[in-house]
Amino acid sequence: MSYLVLARKWRPLLFSDLVGQEHVSQTLQNAIQTGRVAHAFLFTGARGVGKTSAARILAKALTCEHGPAVEPCNACPACEEITSGVAVDVIEIDGASNTGVDDVRELRDNVKYLPSRLRSKIFIIDEVHMLSTSAFNALLKTLEEPPSHVKFIFATTEPHKVPITILSRCQRFDFRRIALPVVVSRLRYIVDQEGVAISDASLAMVGRKGDGSMRDSLSTLDQVLAFCGTTVSEEDVVALLGVVDRRLLVKASQSVFSRDSRLLLEIVKQVDANGYNIRQFCQELVEHFRLITLSKAVGDISEYAELSEVELNEIHGQAQLVELADLYRHVALLIKAESDMAQTGFPRLILEMALLKMAMLVPVLPAQELLSRLDGLRGAMSATGMVASPPPAWAREAAPRQLPPVNRPPAKELSPPATPVVAKEEPSRAVSSAAPGEALSFVADWSGFVEWISREKPMIGSLLEDARPVVATDGALEITFPLNSFHYSALNSPGILADLNGLAKQHFGAATTVRLKTSSTVAGDAPMSISEKKSLDRAERSRQLEETAKANPLVQAAVELFGSQIGKIEPLK
Repeated sequence: MSYLVLARKWRPLLFSDLVGQEHVSQTLQNAIQTGRVAHAFLFTGARGVGKTSAARILAKALTCEHGPAVEPCNACPACEEITSGVAVDVIEIDGASNTGVDDVRELRDNVKYLPSRLRSKIFIIDEVHMLSTSAFNALLKTLEEPPSHVKFIFATTEPHKVPITILSRCQRFDFRRIALPVVVSRLRYIVDQEGVAISDASLAMVGRKGDGSMRDSLSTLDQVLAFCGTTVSEEDVVALLGVVDRRLLVKASQSVFSRDSRLLLEIVKQVDANGYNIRQFCQELVEHFRLITLSKAVGDISEYAELSEVELNEIHGQAQLVELADLYRHVALLIKAESDMAQTGFPRLILEMALLKMAMLVPVLPAQELLSRLDGLRGAMSATGMVASPPPAWAREAAPRQLPPVNRPPAKELSPPATPVVAKEEPSRAVSSAAPGEALSFVADWSGFVEWISREKPMIGSLLEDARPVVATDGALEITFPLNSFHYSALNSPGILADLNGLAKQHFGAATTVRLKTSSTVAGDAPMSISEKKSLDRAERSRQLEETAKANPLVQAAVELFGSQIGKIEPLK
C-alpha cells in the first residue's frame, strides 16, 4: 500500500480548513452566497499557504451538485472528481511548463466549448507569472469577456511579474504567511489524529522551520515522524532539523540575569560542540533578548512574536527578572558581537566575551530609587554635620591658567626694527657674546619669548612648544628638538625659519639667528619644553584632584552607600 504524505492527506477540502486565510475564505463565501462571483481570480502569496487548495475548493463550491454552495459537500460526484483531480471540466495548467503562445491558443479554443458534465468549466493556472508576454497577450481578450460558463483562477508567488493588463481583469486575493500559533494548532490537530506523541515545543520548532508555510511544516513533520516514529522528543527534533534549541537560549538569558559566568561558558561550549553556527546562535540570542525587552515594555507580545503559548510564558517570566534599561544594554552588546563576528575569524571568542560582559554589567538603579537614596544621603550628612571640603587653593588658582591670553606676564614693549628699544637692558644682552649670564637670560625668558611669538604667529608658537632652549652665543639662539620631531621638520623649512629669525630679532632687539638641532638625549640640567611643563602640570592637578575627591566625606559616604567605586573625576567649570 502506497504512503500518502501528510501534506496531501490533510490538504484542505473546505473553506473552513484554510487556516490563516479567513479573509479570503469569508470573501469568497459571501460572493457565492450573494451571486456576485467574478469570472477571473488571482491568488497570490508565498509557497504552501493554500492558493491551489483554495482554487480547488472554489471550483467544488461553484460546481457542487447541491450548489453553488458556500461549502462543497465533498460527497457528490462533482466534488469527488475535483478532489481526486480527474474532473474533465476543471482543467489545471502548470504555467511553468506551458508558457508558450500555442498553449494559450489551445486553451482559448477550448474555452468556446460548453462543459461536458459540470455546471461550469474552470481553468486553474498555477504559477501564472511564468507565461510569456505573447501568451499573456493571447489571453487578454478571452480573459476580459469570457463565456458565461467559464471561470479562470490564477495562482502565483510573484504577482509583480504578472502584466498590469492581466491584474486589472482579475479579482486579487493576497494569501498571508500563516502565523506560528495557527500552524502549531493545526499540527496539533493532525498529530492527535495520527496518534503521535509530541510536545508543543517540538511542534513550534517544526512550524518555525516551515516559515509560515503549512505545506512546508507538514513536510517537515513527515520527516520528523520518519525519524522518531510515533513518540517524538525535543532532542530528536533539534538533532534532526539542526535548529537552535530554545532551551539553550532560555538558559543563556537566565545565566546572564543570575550572573553565572561559568554556566555561560558551558553553554557556548555546548553550542560549539553540537555543531551550531556561532553567529546564527548569536542572532537567535538577539531575537530572544528582543522579545524579553518587548515583554518588559508592553506585556503581551503575542502579536509581535511567532511563539507558542509555553514559549510566551517563558519570555514573560524572564522579563520580570531584569530592568528595561539593563535589557537595552544587553541587546546592544549582542548586536555589536554579531557585527564583530562578520569581520573576524574568532566568533566563539567574541560570543564568550559578550556574554561575560553582559553577566558583569552593574544593574541600572531605577530613577526613583536613586533619588530616595540621595535624599537619605543628604539626611545622613545633615545629621552628622558633615560638609563638603572646599576646593584646594591650587584648584581655585588653576582656572585663570586655562586662558593664557587673559593672565599672561607683560611682554616687552616693541618698537620698529630700525630703532629697537629694550627696557632696562642693553640691546645685546642675549646675543652679543657667550657670557653665562646672557645664556641664562635667554633660557629664563624662553616662556615669555614663546608666548610673544604665539600672539604674533600662533602656528610658529605652537611648533616651539616642543623645543628646549639650549644657549645664546655669537648672535645665535640654539634650541633643540627630540629626534624625528614633526615640529623640527616644520620649523626647518626656509620660509618659516626666516619668519622665526625675524621674530627673534624683534623680541631681542638685535640681529639674531635661530639654530635648530635634534638630539636623542637630554642633559640633566636642561630645562623642560613648554609642552612637558603643561603635561606635568596636568598630571599634578589630576593627582591632587583625585586625592581631594577621595578624602571628601560626602564622596566617601556616597561610595559606601551605593557600594560602587569612583570611575572618573572632573573639576567643576
